[in-house]
Amino acid sequence: MSISRRGRPQVDEENPYWMSFSDIMSALLIIFILASVVLIVQVMEIREQLEEQQQEFTEEIQMLRQAEEVRRTILHEAEEELQRRGIRVSVSENDTVLSIPNDILGFDTAEFDLGSQYQDTATQIGKVLAGVILQDDRVDYLDTVFIEGHTDNRSFQGMMGKGNWGLSAFRAISLWQHWLDVLPEDRRLDRLVNQDGQPVFSVSGYAESRPVTKVQETEEELRANRRIDIRFTIRRPTVEDYREVQDAFVGDSQ
Repeated sequence: MSISRRGRPQVDEENPYWMSFSDIMSALLIIFILASVVLIVQVMEIREQLEEQQQEFTEEIQMLRQAEEVRRTILHEAEEELQRRGIRVSVSENDTVLSIPNDILGFDTAEFDLGSQYQDTATQIGKVLAGVILQDDRVDYLDTVFIEGHTDNRSFQGMMGKGNWGLSAFRAISLWQHWLDVLPEDRRLDRLVNQDGQPVFSVSGYAESRPVTKVQETEEELRANRRIDIRFTIRRPTVEDYREVQDAFVGDSQ
């Protein structure tokens, strides 16, 4: 009698669950690979977004530096040209203000009218300012130019009770109105607008609140504070701009 020998059972036949486990592991490996690819793509996208934001931030800083340089150039060119014409003005240490002393415009104590003997000097100042601002689209970098009136610390009860505040404001207004009356069409400062479409030039009065001398006892010290300052402010990022950048960074990091 012959006995047939059967082959040895395969492992999979002895362990029917092994094949299912292998399939599961293969599927998990595929899922892991796909998840890794998706994660890598997301990381690359976030990195690109961060690089773009960093680039925008860098460009904003560069623009701000360029605006500061334009302001500095305007002020020093104006000072040099006026000095060349014999008109003594000065630029502040931080390169933001062109200061016009009282003896150039002739504001006596409690007076705000621009005397006739000072009008030619005032006209030249306006023309020089317009000339240096209008060069090379420099006005695009400016936000506001304030014509600021200042007084000494002696109490003034006039101006219908407005005192030194009214006096300082009217001194600035007197200079501004003179420029409106005499500057030629191609030098009209009231037509200059910033990038928001708002007038560049504005008028303000500070009374005695911003003195240039700590002591005001002599006539020279008092006269030094009766002045007009031309303050240049430049266009710069707003708080909202910085918050948008900050929110974008926070959102990408989450």
